[in-house]
Amino acid sequence: MAYPTAVNNQITDAVTQSNVKVIAEGPAFAMGSMFQASAHSTGILFENAIAAQQQQNTLAQAAANQGVMQIYTVDTTAAAGATEKIAQTGVSDNLSSLMTVLKSFKSSPNPYGP
Repeated sequence: MAYPTAVNNQITDAVTQSNVKVIAEGPAFAMGSMFQASAHSTGILFENAIAAQQQQNTLAQAAANQGVMQIYTVDTTAAAGATEKIAQTGVSDNLSSLMTVLKSFKSSPNPYGP
Protein backbone atom coordinates (compact mmCIF):
# COMPACT_ATOMS: atom_id res chain seq x y z
CA MET A 1 0.00 0.00 0.00
CA ALA A 2 1.30 3.40 -0.90
CA TYR A 3 -0.59 5.73 1.41
CA PRO A 4 -1.96 5.13 4.87
CA THR A 5 -5.76 5.61 4.95
CA ALA A 6 -8.49 5.46 7.57
CA VAL A 7 -9.96 2.38 5.85
CA ASN A 8 -8.93 -1.03 7.01
CA ASN A 9 -6.08 -2.48 4.94
CA GLN A 10 -7.97 -5.70 4.32
CA ILE A 11 -10.83 -3.80 2.68
CA THR A 12 -8.55 -1.84 0.35
CA ASP A 13 -6.71 -5.03 -0.57
CA ALA A 14 -9.98 -6.79 -1.35
CA VAL A 15 -11.16 -3.93 -3.58
CA THR A 16 -7.79 -3.79 -5.34
CA GLN A 17 -7.80 -7.53 -5.92
CA SER A 18 -11.34 -7.48 -7.31
CA ASN A 19 -10.40 -4.62 -9.69
CA VAL A 20 -7.34 -6.57 -10.87
CA LYS A 21 -9.52 -9.64 -11.34
CA VAL A 22 -12.03 -7.71 -13.51
CA ILE A 23 -9.26 -6.21 -15.64
CA ALA A 24 -7.54 -9.57 -16.01
CA GLU A 25 -10.72 -11.32 -17.10
CA GLY A 26 -11.43 -8.77 -19.87
CA PRO A 27 -9.41 -10.47 -22.64
CA ALA A 28 -10.89 -13.86 -21.79
CA PHE A 29 -14.44 -12.52 -21.99
CA ALA A 30 -13.61 -10.75 -25.26
CA MET A 31 -12.26 -13.98 -26.77
CA GLY A 32 -15.32 -15.82 -25.52
CA SER A 33 -17.56 -13.30 -27.23
CA MET A 34 -15.57 -13.65 -30.45
CA PHE A 35 -15.83 -17.44 -30.34
CA GLN A 36 -19.56 -17.23 -29.68
CA ALA A 37 -20.08 -14.81 -32.58
CA SER A 38 -18.02 -17.09 -34.84
CA ALA A 39 -20.08 -20.13 -33.83
CA HIS A 40 -23.29 -18.20 -34.48
CA SER A 41 -22.08 -17.12 -37.93
CA THR A 42 -21.09 -20.69 -38.76
CA GLY A 43 -24.53 -21.88 -37.70
CA ILE A 44 -26.19 -19.36 -40.01
CA LEU A 45 -23.85 -20.45 -42.80
CA PHE A 46 -24.97 -24.06 -42.42
CA GLU A 47 -28.62 -23.02 -42.23
CA ASN A 48 -28.25 -21.14 -45.52
CA ALA A 49 -26.50 -24.12 -47.10
CA ILE A 50 -29.33 -26.43 -46.07
CA ALA A 51 -31.92 -23.97 -47.40
CA ALA A 52 -30.08 -23.84 -50.74
CA GLN A 53 -29.97 -27.65 -50.89
CA GLN A 54 -33.69 -27.82 -50.22
CA GLN A 55 -34.36 -25.32 -53.00
CA GLN A 56 -32.15 -27.32 -55.38
CA ASN A 57 -34.05 -30.46 -54.44
CA THR A 58 -37.33 -28.73 -55.21
CA LEU A 59 -35.99 -27.58 -58.59
CA ALA A 60 -34.77 -31.10 -59.37
CA GLN A 61 -38.19 -32.52 -58.58
CA ALA A 62 -39.84 -29.92 -60.80
CA ALA A 63 -37.42 -30.71 -63.64
CA ALA A 64 -38.09 -34.43 -63.26
CA ASN A 65 -41.81 -33.72 -63.32
CA GLN A 66 -41.43 -31.73 -66.54
CA GLY A 67 -39.41 -34.56 -68.07
CA VAL A 68 -42.08 -37.09 -67.20
CA MET A 69 -44.74 -34.83 -68.67
CA GLN A 70 -42.72 -34.58 -71.90
CA ILE A 71 -42.29 -38.34 -71.99
CA TYR A 72 -46.05 -38.76 -71.73
CA THR A 73 -46.52 -36.44 -74.72
CA VAL A 74 -43.89 -38.22 -76.83
CA ASP A 75 -46.58 -39.94 -78.93
CA THR A 76 -47.51 -36.77 -80.80
CA THR A 77 -43.89 -35.63 -81.10
CA ALA A 78 -42.76 -39.01 -82.40
CA ALA A 79 -45.58 -39.07 -84.88
CA ALA A 80 -44.64 -35.64 -86.20
CA GLY A 81 -40.98 -36.63 -86.49
CA ALA A 82 -41.82 -39.88 -88.24
CA THR A 83 -44.09 -38.07 -90.67
CA GLU A 84 -41.33 -35.63 -91.54
CA LYS A 85 -38.83 -38.45 -92.08
CA ILE A 86 -41.18 -40.42 -94.27
CA ALA A 87 -42.32 -37.43 -96.31
CA GLN A 88 -38.87 -35.77 -96.25
CA THR A 89 -40.55 -32.41 -96.07
CA GLY A 90 -37.68 -30.79 -94.22
CA VAL A 91 -34.98 -31.65 -96.76
CA SER A 92 -35.74 -28.87 -99.21
CA ASP A 93 -35.87 -26.33 -96.39
CA ASN A 94 -32.51 -27.51 -95.12
CA LEU A 95 -30.93 -27.40 -98.58
CA SER A 96 -32.23 -23.91 -99.32
CA SER A 97 -31.01 -22.55 -95.99
CA LEU A 98 -27.61 -24.18 -96.57
CA MET A 99 -27.41 -22.63 -100.03
CA THR A 100 -28.25 -19.20 -98.60
CA VAL A 101 -25.47 -19.49 -96.03
CA LEU A 102 -22.94 -20.60 -98.64
CA LYS A 103 -23.88 -17.70 -100.92
CA SER A 104 -23.44 -15.24 -98.09
CA PHE A 105 -19.90 -16.53 -97.47
CA LYS A 106 -19.03 -16.29 -101.15
CA SER A 107 -20.30 -12.73 -101.57
CA SER A 108 -18.58 -11.36 -98.45
CA PRO A 109 -15.04 -9.99 -98.92
CA ASN A 110 -12.30 -12.07 -97.31
CA PRO A 111 -10.41 -9.94 -94.75
CA TYR A 112 -7.49 -12.41 -94.67
CA GLY A 113 -6.44 -12.35 -98.29
CA PRO A 114 -7.61 -12.63 -101.93
